Amino acid sequence: MLIRAGFDISFSTEHPTPLLLMLSVHPSREEDLRSPQIMRFDPPVPHHHYRDGFGNVCTRVTAPPGGLRVRTEFTVEDSGEPDDYAPDAVQVPVEDLPDEVLVYLLGSRYCETDKMSDMAWALFGHVTPGWARVQAIVDYAHERIRFNYQDARSTRTAFEGNEERMGVCRDFAHLAVTLCRCMNIPARYCTGYLGDIGVPLCDDPMDFSAWFDVYLGGRWYTFDARHNKRRIGRILMARGRDATDVAISTAFGSAALANFEVTTFEEGGV
Repeated sequence: MLIRAGFDISFSTEHPTPLLLMLSVHPSREEDLRSPQIMRFDPPVPHHHYRDGFGNVCTRVTAPPGGLRVRTEFTVEDSGEPDDYAPDAVQVPVEDLPDEVLVYLLGSRYCETDKMSDMAWALFGHVTPGWARVQAIVDYAHERIRFNYQDARSTRTAFEGNEERMGVCRDFAHLAVTLCRCMNIPARYCTGYLGDIGVPLCDDPMDFSAWFDVYLGGRWYTFDARHNKRRIGRILMARGRDATDVAISTAFGSAALANFEVTTFEEGGV
């Protein structure tokens, strides 16, 4: 399966403003690219890429006065298979987890494990550890939060999302990630492209999507608390502890979002 994806994003600035962008396909998917992923800037400005501590590709650029447009379009090959399903995947005891996985058990900016641990154990302590426990957490987050773009708030935490019962895909992911960590299941936040492939078309405007991975049975598995179903055609951009680590743009100054368009579709699809 070939998937066409890209974005066209503009920032409005009055003064030179450094930006940190996380808009590249994750290195784990680079070998699947079937056309160059070239980031174009208007006006042309110097920029460079580097990899952060989580292995994500970051771009540093300074937006000039008057604003900056950033865009790209590329084709990526995908297996066309839905997310892996492994109902027998077991929970790994904390003492047996690899060192590099432990960070995904800790609380973070949007995932307040200290506030939600007692609730998590009360809700899921009786559920069989492993895949069944993760699915129970996903079911809870999926039912707990009502999705609506109008309810988006960049500062909402997992605890607040659980209390307010509203949000967007990042809020579903933050809640599920937090509850998994409370139950000693390593969980990492993911962001990327997820088009309406293999599912009915949605009228909502296309956007980047958020989901999460959990570490079970010695490997990572993908779960999606917003959709609560196995999906086709995820294109990973970045992953980390929560949305702080994978923000598509971080401005060191004032840079208002002037235009935001994301495209993701199967080439030759209906």
